[in-house]
Amino acid sequence: MRPNEASSRWRLLRWFISSATFSVPQAAGPIAFSLVALSLTGDASGGAAIILAMTLAQVAGAVPVARIGRSLPAATFLKLLVGIRTAALVLIAVLAAGGASLIWLILAAAAGGLVNGAAHGFLRAVLNQLTTASHLPRALGIAATLNELTFVLAPVAASGLGTVSPAFAVLALAALGATPMLLVPRTRSTPTDGTLHAGGAVLTPAILLWLMCAAAGGATVAAIEIGAVALALRFGYEPALAFLFTVPLCLASVAGGIWVSLRNRLATRKVVVLQLSIMTLGAALAALELSVAATILGAALVGSVLAPLGTHYSLVLDVLAPPQRRAEVFALLRTANSVGVIFASAVLTVVSLSVTLIAVAGLMAVATLAVGIASNGRRVRPCQGQARAGAPSCEPASAPDACLAKEPVGPRCEAEGRLAKQARTGGSRRR
Repeated sequence: MRPNEASSRWRLLRWFISSATFSVPQAAGPIAFSLVALSLTGDASGGAAIILAMTLAQVAGAVPVARIGRSLPAATFLKLLVGIRTAALVLIAVLAAGGASLIWLILAAAAGGLVNGAAHGFLRAVLNQLTTASHLPRALGIAATLNELTFVLAPVAASGLGTVSPAFAVLALAALGATPMLLVPRTRSTPTDGTLHAGGAVLTPAILLWLMCAAAGGATVAAIEIGAVALALRFGYEPALAFLFTVPLCLASVAGGIWVSLRNRLATRKVVVLQLSIMTLGAALAALELSVAATILGAALVGSVLAPLGTHYSLVLDVLAPPQRRAEVFALLRTANSVGVIFASAVLTVVSLSVTLIAVAGLMAVATLAVGIASNGRRVRPCQGQARAGAPSCEPASAPDACLAKEPVGPRCEAEGRLAKQARTGGSRRR
């Protein structure tokens, strides 16, 4: 193996570890914060208030914070944001150990959440500088698989550490979540295409379409995971058996991530519509509550396409986003998912689980229909080589994907051509 190739793989491995550990606070937070609230107030519901404050702050701060770091190296600004989040989590642990009022913990959580969405956007932007376009599907598939493993293992670890000390559990997740500060590789200081100060909208119809799909998917997964206990009770099981519905979802999601990694191809629009339809069917099966087996099958169907769709959204937005504003768009993708979670949580507090599942199934159906209509309602104008910055929108005639097929995507013809070629050939097979 050549030294440069070995160095590139090591840098990519560091990014994978950073990506997996970055999600630890979000994955372990619900249990860790609930245990903290229980120790302070005798009521675990205070943990939900902490998570809600963190999530709402993430939604509010994603784009504004990302804009602040637009002219800075992505890795440098990412480390700064992760440092702020880590400081907020450490503050929560200190306040919990000192028996502070719950309101102070909520405020500290909001401070950490404020930078979380933007940090995710910059973490994803760093990946573009560590791998080629032809290997992005595989890299994102591996990241999605590791992310699902994090969401399986982190809550278990938080439960175990919380029995020792709730404050220590929060401190531990803060330490793991700080890993990107140490491992994220350095990236070039400025863009090399001369587009640093170029304009470009981040809320175009094409981008909004995929953000809507991400929100619908986030709402579907959240409805099943949050309503798992209610589902267990509905079928006459003990609340502890809620894992009957969440574990199949997570295992199917891990399998989906592995499939994306091995396939390493950009999905065609028809495949994406099929995957959205599978998620809609899974949500509908869960909503109908026909039997335990049917509901478990529904959860598994939702999980099976979670990683492929998430990878697809990231690849699409990578091309649709103005080059100098990719971090903002990736932050919006994370925000869209959070909005879906908030939507599902809010509906669950107002109506029954059955109605909530029907609502998210309907939302998925609307998203699927929108993508299907968009794929048939636009005409393609092929790219003629690489367009200069500011040139009219164009795209490769054979491009198979949302941003690469039948949607105006701006001046990034060269990147589109690479991705289109990769989609047809399956990308480089060189290891």
